[in-house]
Amino acid sequence: MNIKVKGYILGAVSAATYGTNPLFALPLYDEGMTADSVLFYRYLVAIPAIAAMLRYRRRSFAVSVGTSWKILIMGVLMALSSLFLFESYSYMDAGVASTLLFVYPLMVALLMTLFFHERLTLLTGLCIAFALGGIWMLFKGEDGQTLSTFGTFIVMLSSLCYACYMIGVNRPGLREVPTLKLIFYCLVTGAIIFGIKIAFTPASSFAGPQHWYMWGCIIALAILPTVLSFVCTTEAVQCIGPTPTAILGALEPATAVIIGIFVFGETLTARDWMGLAMIVFAVSLVVAGGKIATVLVHVRKLFPSLRHKKR
Repeated sequence: MNIKVKGYILGAVSAATYGTNPLFALPLYDEGMTADSVLFYRYLVAIPAIAAMLRYRRRSFAVSVGTSWKILIMGVLMALSSLFLFESYSYMDAGVASTLLFVYPLMVALLMTLFFHERLTLLTGLCIAFALGGIWMLFKGEDGQTLSTFGTFIVMLSSLCYACYMIGVNRPGLREVPTLKLIFYCLVTGAIIFGIKIAFTPASSFAGPQHWYMWGCIIALAILPTVLSFVCTTEAVQCIGPTPTAILGALEPATAVIIGIFVFGETLTARDWMGLAMIVFAVSLVVAGGKIATVLVHVRKLFPSLRHKKR
């Protein structure tokens, strides 16, 4: 198989599998499990899978003292991003929540401009405004009803935490850490955080899934949107590069929307569809940025320039 074709397939699989989060999380909520307990068991099951991959690749588990605290921060960011996203499912349709989460590339662009002195291009600025317009259309429905303010707030926090994680893992000190090792310790950190949260939250419990199909959902959450999505993302980046892989990330909210409609009976108005499309389009433009500019230059060269004659 051609390496580029393989890369596009893996990128699509990565995005689509991450979009299955609500497919397996919502049935667990219906059985009485909380976001804390779902994520605790999800992380707990994923840890051995990542550990096995580390051993298979003969990677060491050792980390230096100076690196360990940086990994700890990344683990906290990953855990908070997961927690806020899973909590948002209780306040809005899963497809809408997953699309709101997809604004994280825009947040990355803003954070890099504010704190790392990267130049904010006109295209990025316009796309940010476009995405905000899409969020507003989702927030204010055609019938006058609005999305939950708290639900919107926590899914934006989820997106912000993920944006900070994306920036953090590419900073000096973590860039050199093998990805599998980084993910392993992030999962361990997350499992500990969720365990502590359950212990100090009266409404939460360590009680695991009570039925075989609930364990099936937990295992599916650990394998599909966690282990498989991560592995496919890594392989896709190696085959086709980060930009096309990130663009294929638009399949994640699309998958969540389709699952929400056909599995959970969620309904979306024409205004909702327009808002979703605006967000996905804006983010895809930001990710594709440089390539779009190159294409426009080539298109411009196809037409002769018009110059005023000097009198």
